[in-house]
Amino acid sequence: MTQELWVLVLAAIWGLIQILVAAASPMTQKGYWEWNASPRDTPFDLGPVPARLRRAYQNYLETFPFIAALIVVTAIVGHSDTLSQWGAWLYLGARLLYFPAYGAGTKLRSPCYLVSLVGIGLVAVSVIGSAL
Repeated sequence: MTQELWVLVLAAIWGLIQILVAAASPMTQKGYWEWNASPRDTPFDLGPVPARLRRAYQNYLETFPFIAALIVVTAIVGHSDTLSQWGAWLYLGARLLYFPAYGAGTKLRSPCYLVSLVGIGLVAVSVIGSAL
C-alpha cells in the first residue's frame, strides 16, 4: 500500500475520531440528552467549545472528499512520488492540528487550513504532472 493510501486510511480514522469528540463534548450540558433524543427541530446552544469542535469537523468534511479523490486517482493510475507523498502527509498533519486549534479558539486554525490546502494542491499537481 502506498504512503498516500495510508494517509487516506489515517485521515478517515481521524474523521471518525472528530465525530466522537464533537458529539461527546456537549454531553454534560443540562438538557442535551433530551434534545439529542428529540427530532432536533429547534437548535440547542452547545456552548463555545462544543460548537467550535462541530464547526471544525464540518470544515474537515469540506476538504476530505478532495484529498480522498486525488489519493484514489494516484492509486488507480499507479502513481506515487515524493510530491504526492508530501502533499498527503501535509494535508493529514495540518488537519490533525486544525481540530484542536479551532476547538481552543486560536488563530492557528487559519494557517493549518491553508497548509492542508497546499497538501491537496501538491497531490493534484503530482497527479496532473504524471498524466502529461
